[in-house]
Amino acid sequence: MKVSISKGWWTIVGLLTAMPLLAEEHGAAAATGGSNWSTAFAVGIGMALAVVAAATAQGKIGASYMDGVSRNPGAQKAMGTQLILSLVFVETLVLFTFAIVFLLMGKM
Repeated sequence: MKVSISKGWWTIVGLLTAMPLLAEEHGAAAATGGSNWSTAFAVGIGMALAVVAAATAQGKIGASYMDGVSRNPGAQKAMGTQLILSLVFVETLVLFTFAIVFLLMGKM
């Protein structure tokens, strides 16, 4: 029997493992002499995941648009607005992630 782990499970595991990494305050780390390698690791992984997910989503959006236009060329103008809006929404998520990463870098 093949066991399949859903995407939701990996999301929960990722969130639960990332929370303890960002829990320590900057002053506490400096007082104990610890380093902030865990925060740097979490920041790097978070930004990489956001960029890869956004690139994949934008690729699928573009492919769906091209498929729709090739099936019905008359709908190109109507579908163009939805294409731009969906690409902007996906890119906004990456910009929000970049803003959070920039703020977390101040903790290091």
